[in-house]
Amino acid sequence: MTRILLSLLFLLSTPMVALAAGPAAFQSDRIVVEVRGAGPDIILIPGLASTSAVWKRTAEALDDRYRVHLVTVRGFGDVPAGGNGDGLVGGPAAAEIRRYMALQQLERPALIGHSMGGQIALRVAADAGPRVGRVMVVDASPFFPSLISAGATTGDVEPLARLAYQGLLLFGDEALKTQAKDMGADMGGAADSLFNTFPWQGGDRRTLAQGLYEVMTVDLRARLPAITAPVTVVYGWSADDRSPRSQIDGLFRAGYRALRAPAAFERIEGAEHMVMIDQPRRFQAAVERFLR
Repeated sequence: MTRILLSLLFLLSTPMVALAAGPAAFQSDRIVVEVRGAGPDIILIPGLASTSAVWKRTAEALDDRYRVHLVTVRGFGDVPAGGNGDGLVGGPAAAEIRRYMALQQLERPALIGHSMGGQIALRVAADAGPRVGRVMVVDASPFFPSLISAGATTGDVEPLARLAYQGLLLFGDEALKTQAKDMGADMGGAADSLFNTFPWQGGDRRTLAQGLYEVMTVDLRARLPAITAPVTVVYGWSADDRSPRSQIDGLFRAGYRALRAPAAFERIEGAEHMVMIDQPRRFQAAVERFLR
């Protein structure tokens, strides 16, 4: 299970970036939304510890033809935590996106969510039914631990998730670094390599801790049959058989098996978790195919 924790932390690592202000017409203590362009509606949802700025290139490629709604979950980056300073994060954020869709009278928008944002997109699609046009999840699983160990359960991961939550909440990333070294002394330099690339900086510590806990423990596989919109799964892949990414195809496909209609799968060679940043041209080509 130590390997699951460390692998999840590496898989979910994302850069912290700045945020543009959201529109005054919609007020929420859970999310902030910025709108760009005109045309059919697309909602972009970033992942754990990210703001909408991770979608900058994607939005710029779309806003001459689409109305792009850039979401940020409060408590990530420089955005005050608001209601996310206490209680759950992912479920309330999904509920606020549905409220936003209704308030703005969006007609069957496309949802694109990365990482934790992919899980939020799945929640929205499951609850909104035909009011969602299509869904793309980017390097996101309905149950993230299944990407590390196919037989993992919430019960297996919860003690580690609770430890990660407490360590981050009380001591920040230094506690996680120390814990990783203590638990994985036989890993050589793996812990140092992991945490040197995992940017726990900025943001509200409680929101980040809760977000990480939910990413590690939330299992949405039972919700998949409620999704009526077509789903596309995009993920980073490597042809190098020494990379865990070379073995991930079957794990993603198994994770989405319960959908009503089979998902479309697009692997992006040369990308890691931040697919849209690691391989922007290949990712944008996948987005264009998704929106046809």
